[in-house]
Amino acid sequence: MNARAGGARPEARATQDSARLFVALWPDARVRAALQTASARWHWPPGAAIVPAERLHLTLHFLGDLPRERIAALIRILKVRSARCELTLDRAALWHGGLAVLEPSAIPAPLVELQHALGLALRSHGLAIETPRWRPHVTLARRANVEVPPFAPVVWPLHGHVLAESRLRPRTTYEVIAGFD
Repeated sequence: MNARAGGARPEARATQDSARLFVALWPDARVRAALQTASARWHWPPGAAIVPAERLHLTLHFLGDLPRERIAALIRILKVRSARCELTLDRAALWHGGLAVLEPSAIPAPLVELQHALGLALRSHGLAIETPRWRPHVTLARRANVEVPPFAPVVWPLHGHVLAESRLRPRTTYEVIAGFD
């Protein structure tokens, strides 16, 4: 995840009056099954934290903890025309810290434009979106220091993005709040 709301610390916990939010691409059932198949190719070591199928996604912007009263306004500003293209996740990689990911070798221009447009919309409404180099990826596991396996590329037809909430307790779950075409 690549951005943080101004003033929110990554380790902060959402309260009942706030929500830990992010904007993402959410896979349909076919893409989710393909991601699970790719994940099954890895030989996960003991202690690896494998991402459950229902939490697989590709983050466009991480917003952090925001007051729930801002969600309605966020829904209005996130109504940016979504990317209409295919994203091919054709590289498996092990990032620093044992983060196992699938990533594209090429990022389609419409996806770059969507991520940029969403960032502009969020900044124009007072959110301090960080702008490091965005590396689109789907996280399969954490603490996964293993050999990267071969796998069949996952072709993901893009046709929408979502605003989602990450709930950390009692166990981490993600809930889609709104979808956008």
